[in-house]
Amino acid sequence: MALLKQAIFGDPKKILLEISGKHHLPELLPAAARLLAPDPRIALSRIWLLRPPLSGDCASCKLAGECDQRDACLHLAASFGHSLENPGEHWERTHGDFRRMPLGKRKIGHIAASGENVRIDDVAQDHQWIARPEWVRAEGIRSFLGLPLRYREATLGVLAMFSREPIGDSCREWLSMIADHLAAAIANALALDEIESLKRQLEQENEYLREEVGATAFGELVGSSPALSKISQQIDLVAPTDSSVLILGESGTGKELVAREIHRRSGRAERPLIKVNCAAVPRELYESEFFGHSKGSFTGAVRDRAGRFELADGGTLFLDEIGEIPLDLQAKLLRVLQEGELERLGEERTRRVNVRIIAATNRNLAEESSQGRFRQDLYYRLSVFPIELPPLRERVEDIPLLTEHFLQQFARKFGRKKFKLTLANVQQLQQYSWPGNIRELQHVLERAAILSRDGKLAFDLKSLAASGSRRAAMHANAGEHVQQKMAEGPVMTEDQLRELQASNIRRALVQSAGKIYGAGGAAELLGIKPTTLASRIRTLGIDDRT
Repeated sequence: MALLKQAIFGDPKKILLEISGKHHLPELLPAAARLLAPDPRIALSRIWLLRPPLSGDCASCKLAGECDQRDACLHLAASFGHSLENPGEHWERTHGDFRRMPLGKRKIGHIAASGENVRIDDVAQDHQWIARPEWVRAEGIRSFLGLPLRYREATLGVLAMFSREPIGDSCREWLSMIADHLAAAIANALALDEIESLKRQLEQENEYLREEVGATAFGELVGSSPALSKISQQIDLVAPTDSSVLILGESGTGKELVAREIHRRSGRAERPLIKVNCAAVPRELYESEFFGHSKGSFTGAVRDRAGRFELADGGTLFLDEIGEIPLDLQAKLLRVLQEGELERLGEERTRRVNVRIIAATNRNLAEESSQGRFRQDLYYRLSVFPIELPPLRERVEDIPLLTEHFLQQFARKFGRKKFKLTLANVQQLQQYSWPGNIRELQHVLERAAILSRDGKLAFDLKSLAASGSRRAAMHANAGEHVQQKMAEGPVMTEDQLRELQASNIRRALVQSAGKIYGAGGAAELLGIKPTTLASRIRTLGIDDRT
């Protein structure tokens, strides 16, 4: 019996070139099956791939009863052959009774599980592996060769050849070589499919982010949530007026940005917006800070100085942390708001100012005023048009746009390329509670930008939340300790406190020989600014020549 000639399987070089030019499984596998069976003496060539079962596979599989594991099986991926009974039919279907093969079962499953070749030179004599003897007889099948498709120690599938003539040793050798090249081509195609799948996923994520981030920002206010849209509408309503606005919200929610946006949309936009952080002004300097002073009005007043109201004349004065203004100074502030008139410290001249007031606080001024800790008439004057800012945890849909906004700023600031914000990044940020609101988000993003490599971002929000909890517990314990100590100590009257402070200042003046400013001066000994010390000396009636 003559051995099957190599030419019956086609030109090996042509097959290898064709295989190397196919980069996707839907074109690679059918082409390989056709190229390996160009002659009718090759009854059938088939390629199975080892893959997880698809939904419904096991229920409809004819061989499900033989399957010991349901996490992976062999999928018939390509088929090509020549029928003797029905000339012109080429057996290209990949569905039927053998579309799925269990691992370790029958000849195809055994090849995949063992990684060994299965060779049958004469199926008439060795029919152990033959599933359909009637088909073998009808089609004149003489021999079979099954080869595992292995790449880097992993079995990817099985190549099976059914021939009408014996397969010689030389043919088996180059078929093994082709199987090795086909396995490498399959591995490359699978890798490319995975890359393209990830690319599509990233495109979908980017599309999602573009939808999220592509929403209109409201001036300096960044976001697309209904809450922010409502705030923008409120700003549009109140900005053209000169009415006072009270901005309410937790620390870090962007109260100053809202104030800037009100000013920007108002008729005063060409005039200055002056900001005063009321919590940062020493008590003794409130009048000077707000209303100004004349030269010589107190020790340290070496020149005339305009206050913040005068600087904001014609524009807007933003009073941040308005709830921190001492109660006895609120009456003077109310007079300026009502009458638009003020006098500098040490000056009898009345000056008129035209100022629009925007105030902000994280405190409940309505409650403060009802408890007598904030003047009720001043509260009514300030809260003509209140705007309440929701915390970031209540507007999580704004996080993608805010994140993109800050990352662009940090990319410019650090001279870096655009940072890669993934859907997983956004979801992680949206799941955090943000006790510090937008300010905390900004700080977290800045730290991530500093630590970023190749534009990839990572956020350690769990440790941030844990440290926040520890700080809160420490503060609570410290507060309890302080409260306990305070309860144990004697209570001093206001006069006693003033006398204690005055005595301390006199002691510093004696040690500095009456010197207030400069190195070795009383202000340096007390650890305060010379202007602050001068104001306290005047307020307490201390003779600085002591």
